[in-house]
Amino acid sequence: MPEFNAPLRDMRFVLHEVFEAPALWARLPALADHVDADTADAILEEAAKVTGQLIAPLNRSGDEEGAQWLAGKVSTPKGFKTAYDTYIEGGWVGLSGNPVFGGLGMPKMLAVQFEEMLYGANSSFALYSALTSGACLAIDAHASDALKGTYLPPMYEGRWAGSMCLTEAHAGTDLGIIRTRAEPLPDGSFTLNGSKIFITGGDQDLTENIIHLVLAKLPDAPAGPRGISLFLVPKVLVNDDGSLGHGNALSCGSIEHKMGIKASATCVINFDGARGWLIGEANKGLAAMFTMMNYERLSIGIQGIGCAEASYQNARTYARERLQSRAPTGAVAPDKVADPIIVHPDVRRMLLTIKAMTEGGRAFASYVGQQLDLAKFSADPQEQQTASALVALLTPVAKAFFTDTGFDSCVLGQQVLGGHGYIREWGQEQLVRDVRIAQIYEGTNGIQALDLLGRKVIANGGVTLRLFTAQIRDFAARPDKPYASELLEAVQRLEDVSDWLQTRAMTNPNETGAACVEYLHLFGYVAYAWLWARMADVAQRSLDADPTFYSAKLATARFYFSRLLPRTLSLEQAIRAGCASLFELDAASF
Repeated sequence: MPEFNAPLRDMRFVLHEVFEAPALWARLPALADHVDADTADAILEEAAKVTGQLIAPLNRSGDEEGAQWLAGKVSTPKGFKTAYDTYIEGGWVGLSGNPVFGGLGMPKMLAVQFEEMLYGANSSFALYSALTSGACLAIDAHASDALKGTYLPPMYEGRWAGSMCLTEAHAGTDLGIIRTRAEPLPDGSFTLNGSKIFITGGDQDLTENIIHLVLAKLPDAPAGPRGISLFLVPKVLVNDDGSLGHGNALSCGSIEHKMGIKASATCVINFDGARGWLIGEANKGLAAMFTMMNYERLSIGIQGIGCAEASYQNARTYARERLQSRAPTGAVAPDKVADPIIVHPDVRRMLLTIKAMTEGGRAFASYVGQQLDLAKFSADPQEQQTASALVALLTPVAKAFFTDTGFDSCVLGQQVLGGHGYIREWGQEQLVRDVRIAQIYEGTNGIQALDLLGRKVIANGGVTLRLFTAQIRDFAARPDKPYASELLEAVQRLEDVSDWLQTRAMTNPNETGAACVEYLHLFGYVAYAWLWARMADVAQRSLDADPTFYSAKLATARFYFSRLLPRTLSLEQAIRAGCASLFELDAASF
C-alpha cells in the first residue's frame, strides 16, 4: 500500500519564502496575536502526522468497503469513526473558523496547505469535514446571532457536521427550477418538503448531528433563482438549552454507487415536513449559499492538487526502483540487470509534468488564500476591495484548473507504473477514480469556465482581469527577475485574447461558451508562469542555503517555461478559431 507524506518542505517554501506569509499576518490585527512562523510550522507538522499516520492508512480499505446504507442509516468504513474522533480532538474542523464561536481563527493561507494534505491522504475522509467547514462559513456570514450561537460551536468542535443540499433530480446547474418548498410556521420556523440528491455526507455515523443547509422556495417566491431561500435544517432537533431532542422529519433514502470516493456517503435526502430556520433574507438564499459554494469550490480544487501530489509520490518512488531496459545513452546501473525507469526521457517528462503542475497549483492556492485573508482581515478598505475582486475572479480558475490538471497528473502517475498502475494494490487507479469527481461536483468545470469568461471577464470589461495581470507586469518589470520576457509575452497573449473575445461576444453570444474552457486553461498556464517565476526568483537568491532543494526548484521552473507554458500557443489558436465549427452539424447528425 502506498504511503502519503505531506510535502512540508515545499509548503514552508511557499508560505514563508515566496509569499512571506508571517509578515502579512503580523500586519493584520485579527491574526497578529495568535499566528506566526513557528505556530504555522507546528500546525503543519502536526497536520502531517494526522494525515499521514491516522487518515492515509484508511484510504484503500475505505475504498474497498465503501459507505453502506441499511434501513435509512449510513455507516462509514471500518476505522473511520475512531480516526474521526481523534481528528476532531485536534480541532481540525474549526482550523480557520471564527474564534468567537470556538474556531481557531487560523489564516486561509495555512488552511489550504492542510486541506491539500487531507485530500492527498484520503479524499473520502476529507469530504466529511470539508462540508462542515463550508457550512460554518455560510452560517457565520448570514445566519442570526441565535443560530450562530446554537450551531457553530458544536460544528467547529466536530461533534456536529454540515451538508449542502442544492441539487434535485431535475435541477442541477439550473437551481431556479427547484421544487423543494418551505412553509412558514407561527413560531418563525418553517416546514420543508422535497427531495435532494448528491448530498455529500448527508448521513453518516461519525457525528451526533448533521446540519443541512437547504435551498427551497417559499409559497410567494418569485420564479427562477430570485425566488430561492436558504434554510438550516438539523437532522436532530436542538432543544433551547443546546441539547439534542428528537429526530427531524427527514431521512436518507439511499446512497449512490460511484466510480470513486466510495467511502464518502453521497445521499438522497428526503424532507417530509422537516423543521428548518431561515438563513439570511427570504428569496436571497442563493447569494448566501454562494458563500459556502465558493469555499467548497476552492476546497475541491485543492482536492485536485492533493491527489496529484499523492500520485507523484507514488510514481516517483516506483520510477526510482523499477528496473526496465537501459538508458538511451548507455547503462546507468551496470551492476544491475536493467536501469531504473527514471532514466528514460518519457518517464521524466511525465514526472516533471506532475511536479511542475502540482507545485504551481500549490503556489496558486496559497495566493488565493492570501487574497481571502486580505479580504477578510485587512484594515485597508481598498486592499479589501481589491482582494475580494481577485477572489471572485480566481475561484473558478482554482476549481477547474486544479482539478483538470490534477486528473491529468493522476493519469500520468498511473502511466508511470505501467501495468501496475492499473492494479488496485498500487494505489494509482484509486487516485484516478477518486479525483475524477472533482471536475464534476461543486459546479462542473465547464460551468466554472463560463463563469470566469462570461461573468468575471467579459461582464465587467476585463477590469478585474487587469488587476491581476498588473501584478504580473509589475513583477516582470523589476530588474533581474527570471523569465521576465516570457511572462510579458504570456500575459500579453491573455489580455489580447480577452479583448478579442470581448468584441466577438458582442455580436455572437455563442463565442463565450465556445471559448471558455480553453480560455480558463490559458489563464491557468499564465498564472502558473507568474508563480513559477516568483519561485525561481526566490530559489536563485537562496541557492547556497540549500542547493539540493533550490536547484530542483530552478530545474522544474525551466521545464515549466520550456515545455508547459507553450501550450498557451495552441490554446490561443483554438480560441481564435471561433464557434462556427461547433454549429455546422444539426442535432440529428451527432
